[in-house]
Amino acid sequence: MKRAVIPFLMFILILTMSLGYHQGEARAEKKKVIKIGHIVSEATAVHRACVAFENYVEAESGGSIDVQIFPNGQLGGDLQLTEAVALGTIQVAIPSTAVLTAYDPVFGLLDLPFIFADVYAGFNALDGELGSKLDNILMSVGIKNLGYSYNGARCMSNNVRPITEPADLKGIKMRVMESPVFIDMFKYLGANPTPMSFGEVFTGLQQGTIDGQENAPALVYASRFNEVQKYYSLTNHVQSYIANLINADFFDNLSNDQQKVVLSGAEKYLVTQQRADEINDNIETVAKLVETGMEVNEITPGNMNKFMDALKPMHEKYQGKFGQEWFDLLKM
Repeated sequence: MKRAVIPFLMFILILTMSLGYHQGEARAEKKKVIKIGHIVSEATAVHRACVAFENYVEAESGGSIDVQIFPNGQLGGDLQLTEAVALGTIQVAIPSTAVLTAYDPVFGLLDLPFIFADVYAGFNALDGELGSKLDNILMSVGIKNLGYSYNGARCMSNNVRPITEPADLKGIKMRVMESPVFIDMFKYLGANPTPMSFGEVFTGLQQGTIDGQENAPALVYASRFNEVQKYYSLTNHVQSYIANLINADFFDNLSNDQQKVVLSGAEKYLVTQQRADEINDNIETVAKLVETGMEVNEITPGNMNKFMDALKPMHEKYQGKFGQEWFDLLKM
């Protein structure tokens, strides 16, 4: 009798261990990995928001989601990161909205100079009907937008002269994003626009391949452009926004609870916290740029009108291109 019981008990033990192993394997398979790619440094509001998002999502999901952050363009530039999300190679990217013109030119609407009265007018439009319509365009290519963040008011730096009015830009080779709107903008202003990936800008400035670039103060400081640029002019020509993009199929395959955690984390940190931090960072950073030796100048109201006048034909061109209905959404 005992001889019969022992093999039976051994069978039960082996079966239990086997079931435990496969259950553990199944639990491991359920863990979802979110790889986040962005192009800026760890010193930025974007990266701090990503870290807060990581901590929140991993804790609130009970460890069922593993968030991995890849800053500094480790996984590619904005365009490459966005394409990777569309393909499902990575799960999340945080690019400038300018590169989304690759999917539909109408995204260039957001980068038209002086199109928003201030940063908050842009938030209102993007949190409303304008943002919803743009998000629907992204969904058609397999990308879900978790919300719009802020990239600061774009200003111009260069090594030739201070920019006080459009005439000062004549002949200056200015790096611009790979966007038709930015190329057009600097042509209208009389500069020589040079499209270039963000990851190449520091070296381009250092080696003199380009004379200048245009980004918000916080990003200029975090990217150390002040080390290779002499003049910084507070033109504030574009209120620049960024999108928090996730692969739609990946999101749909999360459980309902996991989706709620991701949406909540994105709203709390990638959008709300990032916006507030970015605004504060840009206010504080102008003084830091001066301290490091940059010559910073503001634009007089009269000269600001000159910039706006020079760019009126550009507004008319794109109003005809995109249609009045899109322009109306900017004001809602």
